[in-house]
This record gives sequence, C-alpha cells and structure tokens, in this order.
Amino acid sequence: MTDILRPCYYLAPDFHASQGAAHDVIDPATLETVGARAAVTADECDSVLDRVNAAQRKWARTDAKTRAATLHRLANRIEAHDMTDCAILMSREMGKPYPEAIGEVANCAPIFRYYAEMARDEAGKVAGTTQIGSLQFARYEPLGVSAHIMPFNFPILLMCWTVAASLAAGNGAIIKPAEATTLSTLEFMKVFDDMPADLIACLPGGVEVGKALVDSPKTHAVAFTGSVKAGQAVAEAAARRLKPAVIEAGGSDPMVISAHAPIAIAAAGAVTGAFHMSGQVCTSTERMYVVDSVHDAFIEAFVAETKRLRIGNGLKKSEIGPLVSEAARARVMQLVDDAVAAGAKVECGGRVPEGLETGWFYEPTILTNCTPDMAIQRQEVFGPVVSVVRVSDFDTAIAMANDSEFGLGASIFTTDLAEAHEATERLEAGMVWVNNPMIDNDALPFGGWKNSGIGRELGRMGLDTFRRTKMVIMDHQPVRHDWWYPYDDEWFLDAGGRKHV
Repeated sequence: MTDILRPCYYLAPDFHASQGAAHDVIDPATLETVGARAAVTADECDSVLDRVNAAQRKWARTDAKTRAATLHRLANRIEAHDMTDCAILMSREMGKPYPEAIGEVANCAPIFRYYAEMARDEAGKVAGTTQIGSLQFARYEPLGVSAHIMPFNFPILLMCWTVAASLAAGNGAIIKPAEATTLSTLEFMKVFDDMPADLIACLPGGVEVGKALVDSPKTHAVAFTGSVKAGQAVAEAAARRLKPAVIEAGGSDPMVISAHAPIAIAAAGAVTGAFHMSGQVCTSTERMYVVDSVHDAFIEAFVAETKRLRIGNGLKKSEIGPLVSEAARARVMQLVDDAVAAGAKVECGGRVPEGLETGWFYEPTILTNCTPDMAIQRQEVFGPVVSVVRVSDFDTAIAMANDSEFGLGASIFTTDLAEAHEATERLEAGMVWVNNPMIDNDALPFGGWKNSGIGRELGRMGLDTFRRTKMVIMDHQPVRHDWWYPYDDEWFLDAGGRKHV
C-alpha cells in the first residue's frame, strides 16, 4: 500500500511518481492525514493518452474470444485479490463503513464476466437484403479510448460498470478518480497489472484533469457520475466534440408509502433507502410521500428502526459513518435548518451526535410536516436526511413524486398489485423499485430521466455506449446494376415534358 500513499498515477502495469501538486488526504471520521494524492500534470496526462491510444489499437485487433478470456482472467484476479487494504483505504478516505467497502470491491468481478460474454456473443446484425446477391450487415467496432470520471460514493463499483463495458468493446480506458477516493482507487488498480501494457490508466486530479480528458481529441467517449451541474458541463463539452457520453447526474429519489404498505417492512426498507452510506447514494430516498391513513403508524415504525442504527467510524461497528467533508455536512445542516424554519418537524436526528464532534458526522434525520415548496424537497440533499409529506391518496403521492427536475429512481411500498403496476407505469424515473429499494442488475440498464442524466450503464445499452456501428454492403459477385449511371433514355422526359416510351 505504501506506494499509493504518495503522489502517483497508474499506467498498467506500473505506478509512476507524479510531478504534479500534492494534496493531503484527510480521514472524515478522525481528521487525521491518511496520505497524499497527486494532481497529474498536463504533460503526464498527454503522455499517458498517447500510450493508451497505442495500446488500444492493438487491443482492438484482438479477436473476441481472446479478449473475453483476458477479461475472465481479470475477474479471476479480482476474486483472488485480498481487497482488505482497498476497503480500509476507502473507509478512511470517505467514511464508508467497512462492510460496505469490502462488499463493493467484492462485487466487481461479475460485471467483467458479463460484458466479456456479451461482447463475444453479439457483434453486429445481418439484415434482410434490399438487393439479391448482396450481403448486408452492421458490425460493432470500438470508439478508441474512453475517459471515466468517477464519484466518491462508489468509486470502485461504478468505475467497473463502465470500464468493463469499454474494455469488452475493444477500447482503452483512463480513469479520473474522485479526489476524495483517489487512494483506494489506485489500490484497486493493481488488479489490472496482467492486462495488456498501457491499455488502462488512472490519472488523479481535480476538475482540470477531468476537463482535459473530456476536451482531448485523444479520448473518444466519456462516462461521468456526479452532480447535475458538473454533468451538464461534461455533456456540453463532449457534445461540442460530438463525443459519446453517458452521464449519471444524481437525483432526489421519491418513495411512496401507500395505504396498502406493509408497515414494518416498509419502515425497514425506508431506513436502508434513506440512510445507506449516510445518504450519500445517487439513488437514496430523499423525498417520501405517505398516505394519510397510514402516516402516523409508518412514522412511528420508521423512527424506531432509524434509532437502531449505530453512528461512528466506518472501521468500527457502525452503519452510519461521517459525511465525506465539512462542506457536505454544512450543506445538509443548512437544508434541515431551512426546512425546520419553514415548519418541518424533526422526528429524530437533526444534529451532530454527542461524542462525535470530531469528524463530519450527522445523525440520521426524519423530517415530517414537509411541503413540496421547501428547498429540501427541491434539491439533492446527499446526506442522511429524508423529508416526509403527508398525502391524501395514491394518485396525489404519484403526482408529487413526479414533481421534480430529477428522475433517477423511485420506489413504492404496497401490497396492492394494481398500485404496483400503476406505479411502475406512472413514476417518471429511469428505475422503479417495488418493495425493495436500490437494487441493480448487471443485465438491466441503469440511468435516469430529466436532469438525472443521459445514456445508460449496465445491460446491452451500457455496452453500446462504448462501440459504434459500421454498415457493410457486400456483393460477392460483382455485376453492373440497372440503377447505376448513366441512366437509360427511357427515364428522361422529352422536349414536350412527356416520358419517353
């Protein structure tokens, strides 16, 4: 681990000392210094881009079977690798509880296996011919080199989602890790040591490094996860260069608790939906719409379940770790204070926990008496807070859930089959969960509507993001066709405007 605690970058299969500015990495739970990260220089970035592009040209000429076998070996290496150091670093960098950190890295191998086989199984389409004697088909080809700009909350898993698809499609890949999770990302990069030399790189840095990768003519696709504002900037920059981009820009996910909800199950599910990883999940439940007839019983059960959660250092026995930074906590606290000033009631939480004044901790917080005009209902909170609106009925809940600029995910708890089907049809989101929030599936597309993003990760659509099509028309027996130039005279009009007979 020692090498990656110093300012460096990765270019398979080696770490290289960076000459860029060094920045301390601070543990958000203890405020101790964990190590130092680099911000690579423009020259280092350009040199790596050249080398990855050269390696990609060789990788693109590798047959699909060999490419798949290489990715399966990578998956084997991930499964065999001791991820303890990576998980500890992740927890120390951004506060994630250790069980979630080790679980994240342990779940990365399957996505490489999935895309290894999907890219090998499906490489184009043969179409019904428009002309006898002609073979007409489309083939998929790689784009070149993809840039992956990663968030801090799931720095490894989300990276693997898009990197696996890109490599399977025949591209090279360059990762720009989140500043807050640079060290754990670099530690994970060791699993790529057996990949073709120079095919994959990890370049630490801030906004300038990400901007350079998006702007560079030496990258040919972009994958981004982050805020709406940053996602819009990345999409605009990529669009100016007609560069494909998949943008996952976060959300403010609603949850509907219907009159037919199983209260005990819904309360337990809401705790996970709202407070998983201290609410620092793009698909966290942030807005809740509870039908009046079950409101009080649900809130009582929800509060009781929430009070069971343990708050503390992610490397100890706790479900709720610190927020990633002082600024992140300050923003959450301001949104809560504004809501309370506007009439919201704090059912639990709403403060820094006693005995944890060092670090960026905040208690899991449930607010009731909320109204749709409150800032906490209109903005992405990204913290351990959920705002609850009491509604009269199911239809009102759906309408309020949809009244948002976001559309990443949405969930509902109900035992009424008609309500479940209605919700999946009417909720305006890229993903809908019924009685089981936040689940994903490698084979199904992940992404949002509205300001929550464009494009999709995972599934067939996730692979298509990183490849382009080429239409091929092949006549195996060349003949002169009757529609070729020059035209026969019969196709022209005579001097009188009549068609020749």
